[in-house]
Amino acid sequence: MISLPSWRDWLFSAKAFTAAMLALYIALMLGLPRPYWAMATVYIVSHPLTGATRSKALYRALGTLLGAAASVAFVPLFVNAPVLLSLVVSLWMGTLLYLSLLDRTPRNYVFMLAAYSLLIIGLPSVFHPDMVFDIAVARSEEILLGIVCASVVAGLIFPSKVTPVFSARIAAWIRDASTWAAETLAPEKAADLGPASRHRLAADILALDQLITQLSYDAGSARLVRHARELRGRMSMLLPILSSLSANVATLRRQTLGMPAELTRQMAEIAAWMCRRDADGARAEAERLLAELASPAEVTGLGWSELVVAHARARLRSLVYLWQDCLSLQRMIAEGESGEGWRPAYRRWEVGGKNRHYDFGIMLFSAGVASLGTFIASLVWINLGWDDGVSGVILCGVACCFFASLDEPAPLIKTFFVWTCASVALSAVLLFLVIPASHEFETLVAMLALPFLAIGTLIAQPKFNMMAMLLTVNTANFLGLQGAYEADFPNFFNSNIAGVVGVLFALIWTLVTRPFGAELALRRLVHSSWKALARMAAGRHTEDYSTLTALMLDRLSLLMPRLAASGHDKLTDGFAELRVGFSTLDLQRDEHRLAEPAQGLIQQVLQAVAAHYQHCADERRAFAAPAQLAVDIDAAIHATAACEYTAASREALNALVELRVTLFPTDSVPAVEPTPLDPAPSLGASQ
Repeated sequence: MISLPSWRDWLFSAKAFTAAMLALYIALMLGLPRPYWAMATVYIVSHPLTGATRSKALYRALGTLLGAAASVAFVPLFVNAPVLLSLVVSLWMGTLLYLSLLDRTPRNYVFMLAAYSLLIIGLPSVFHPDMVFDIAVARSEEILLGIVCASVVAGLIFPSKVTPVFSARIAAWIRDASTWAAETLAPEKAADLGPASRHRLAADILALDQLITQLSYDAGSARLVRHARELRGRMSMLLPILSSLSANVATLRRQTLGMPAELTRQMAEIAAWMCRRDADGARAEAERLLAELASPAEVTGLGWSELVVAHARARLRSLVYLWQDCLSLQRMIAEGESGEGWRPAYRRWEVGGKNRHYDFGIMLFSAGVASLGTFIASLVWINLGWDDGVSGVILCGVACCFFASLDEPAPLIKTFFVWTCASVALSAVLLFLVIPASHEFETLVAMLALPFLAIGTLIAQPKFNMMAMLLTVNTANFLGLQGAYEADFPNFFNSNIAGVVGVLFALIWTLVTRPFGAELALRRLVHSSWKALARMAAGRHTEDYSTLTALMLDRLSLLMPRLAASGHDKLTDGFAELRVGFSTLDLQRDEHRLAEPAQGLIQQVLQAVAAHYQHCADERRAFAAPAQLAVDIDAAIHATAACEYTAASREALNALVELRVTLFPTDSVPAVEPTPLDPAPSLGASQ
């Protein structure tokens, strides 16, 4: 259902149309050969947020210049060998597209644009190879003119900063997270929570990456970008901690005595605290909660129930520390504070790492499919001897590039095809029925205003963005506005039908070569997690802990949206592997500080965990953890509980309990004898 455009939508549309008409007017005044390119470029780079417009403008400028330089280099060399030229162009496109897939920020637009700019500039130049330099310069001038006009109008006329939008998005996420946390910490609900809310929250975190990159293009926002990245990392850590707490509560409810009343009270108080909105009161309450959770008298023995309670309290401490950081960072971003001297409360793990997980096989396949499809389209064009067929090759390459990063590109290429056809129809109406009545630029602007202003309001609405962008950009190009009216229906039909056929070929090619959808990407991501866990547990990793933490959190951020979209609830919930990974790192760090036999038994547990996940990876499906692993964990718990109660033994016990609860969630109570303890040291530093 289409909602009525808001005044902000109309303002954005008016700004984009003003910039487009300004670019068209200047291009006509300068006598550029294709002034409509400047007009179309405005709609390509325009965005409701000024920072996003600036970033798209910069990336498009760089990508265009790179593609133009490639055209000047390759076309003269291979103009007499059309098949070889098509091969070079396709290889260039595939290589640059692959580079764009390696960057999951908006910066990848530089490489993607350079990938298909060679198609746009280079292929039409084969008919006039001696003029390729002039054509490349002219295309660059037209595109740069559109970029400058869009950036100037966006920056001067009611500029819309990214910071308020980012702050609003963060505030909404904080509200959703506090609601989910309150449900998680309610014992009567915690064991029954489904994965849908977790998946949605994780997907929202992933979407913040785009805004953070755009935020860097707002004036004076450098410190806010640092705060935003810190906040994003801590938001990622909240989800596995809440998942761990939910599992602990479920375990305790299965015990004979059920949930301890004291833990129930503490969880309820933390849930209420997380829903508070008064900053001063929240800070004071946090100090009280942390002091209570760090009480030396927290346990008097180490039976299984006591261990789970101690583990839950440790997770509650981490939750309070993380939530404190989230609230303080949110406030600094909203109020524009510099944050000088800010110190994080949560320092348990490095959460701001930039290491990312890449499925190089899928990326190489995606880029290769796009490259090969474009090469085949070029061969068809050459063998048909259809001069205007070059439009089909160009739009085929553009469609393949645009959606190569998606698990299922075919549905969006189909949308691309449908609205390309609609653009041809709209262009025909405007060009042959409306524009002939125009005799000066002012009346042309008036005639274009109605369709472009109306369609432009939909660009600002995410669910209609693609449709509106295709209508505005393609219509501007298909109109082919020049200094004088030279419309010729046979030429119009011939060139534009070629573009439609090119997009149709891209759709058919994608359906044939990429029929497997998101299922393959989801399974490969899970298998990659299993392999990584096997290497980590076996101690065969060279990365430091911060790198491993960043990689695990990044895999989670990639996994959650796919799980949410697929509804897949059997392969994994996404959090179990992450919790096992953190527990593994904890044990590897602390085992050497423990006495025998605890050290040897923990090493035995780690090897068993490695063997389990390696087995899952080798067989490419999930298996229940072997019963012997539960026995090994129980023995390690008993031996560690018998050690002197130090920070190392405490963390090792928590990690072992986490493994036991995660890998055997419905198992019987482990045979762990209660072990009297000396008074525990202060736990305030354990975060």
